[in-house]
Amino acid sequence: MTYMSFWFYVFVLIAALLYYIIPLQRRWLVLLAGSLFFYWQAMGTPMGMAVILITIAAAYGAGLLLHRVKRKSVLVAAVCLVILPWFCIKNGNYVLEVLLHKSAVSWIVPVGISFYTLQIISYLADIYMGRIEAQRNPARFALYVMFFPQIVQGPIPRYDRLSGQLYGGHPFCEKTVVGGFYRILWGFFLKLMIADRAAVVVDEIFGLPYQYVGCYVFVAGVLYSIQLYADFAACISISKGVANLFGIELADNFHHPYLAVSVKDFWHRWHMSLSEWLKDYVYIPLGGSRKGRVRTFINLILTFAISGIWHGAGLRFVVWGLLHAVYQITGQLTQGIQRKAAKVLKLEEAVEARIWIQRIWTFLCVMTAWIIFRAENLRTGLQMIGSMFCVHNVWIFTNDALLSLGLDWKEWVVLLSSILLLFMVSLKQEKGFAFSEAIFRQPLYIRWALYLVVIFGIMTYGAYGMGYDSQAFIYGGF
Repeated sequence: MTYMSFWFYVFVLIAALLYYIIPLQRRWLVLLAGSLFFYWQAMGTPMGMAVILITIAAAYGAGLLLHRVKRKSVLVAAVCLVILPWFCIKNGNYVLEVLLHKSAVSWIVPVGISFYTLQIISYLADIYMGRIEAQRNPARFALYVMFFPQIVQGPIPRYDRLSGQLYGGHPFCEKTVVGGFYRILWGFFLKLMIADRAAVVVDEIFGLPYQYVGCYVFVAGVLYSIQLYADFAACISISKGVANLFGIELADNFHHPYLAVSVKDFWHRWHMSLSEWLKDYVYIPLGGSRKGRVRTFINLILTFAISGIWHGAGLRFVVWGLLHAVYQITGQLTQGIQRKAAKVLKLEEAVEARIWIQRIWTFLCVMTAWIIFRAENLRTGLQMIGSMFCVHNVWIFTNDALLSLGLDWKEWVVLLSSILLLFMVSLKQEKGFAFSEAIFRQPLYIRWALYLVVIFGIMTYGAYGMGYDSQAFIYGGF
């Protein structure tokens, strides 16, 4: 059972009906039962269920101990205990095959292990720092970790921001539920109209990196950047929408990241819950920017190296993380040069033009890093980037070459039109326009007419149907 399956929404509908039927103070039990059922169905094996339940039990006990004994040694031991399953499952085979030259082991990967591991670490750290009190009810703690709309891919919740919403119960609110429905529809649009259709071209080019060079790599880089965003944002939008059906508001995870004017700004907009987690539990404890420029740069490098390791096993993920650190360090060191360049080019007063130049440059930097992220290995990624700059085959944009990448011209039209729509919506939202509020203010018949048009459009032009298998959410693998 996945977020894209029919039976998931049957399950959500039943759970929502039960939630609003039973007494307010007991509604959290419906969420707990639903979360246990969802996780059991998503795993399909007792072993995966056992891993998360054992981890929850260990974290629950560690939290109670930390509440009584606030010692750094206890916190370190508890964090190591929580990290151990994640490290073995996500990085074990890399250590065995690459470093130790041993045979790989077939691991059962629990759904959302990378996300709930960070979630538990933040819970334990907040107890140690006195920000929260340990949850004494083991069932309530289990719900916090396993809340089914967010466990697959986040956003990574903080205990103090989510727990009250989970345990208090919510009366039915039409506006919140309608907003949830809107978010679910938007998630389906991003996934089926953009992400899964772009994936066809991306998989073709990255699958044959020595055949597709030059401008092909540029096309793949641009489309993968869009695919990754649309895919991840789709899952988050669906997660937030499903949570809204129960009156719960999850944290935002994206704020139009490809409209960022710098790489630093990009990380304030991309996977915001992870960025905040890294800032609060890695960057600031290391010293942040309080101990001079050199120490600040070292802290940035360490923080982004950890981000890379979290994303996956392999040198390419570490290099991807370090590249973002280099981007930010270079940006800080060249601020004076940038100001002089803007003065020479007379961009100081042309604010809009300067902003768009910064946005395009930032996107190109991020896109280049994504190529390394997506490639089979670091060497392949670097070779693809090299060919992008060295092989000049711009003719692929003027003949039928792009039509040999898995999409016919009609599918290209749908994909590019959908990307354009996403771009226009993002620009309007960036300027403060709230589509959900505007839609909710409309009469009921107009709202439902709009919903039906969107549903019909997705059903007609979405990448699904006979012979099509919806791709798993990309970040579900991290």
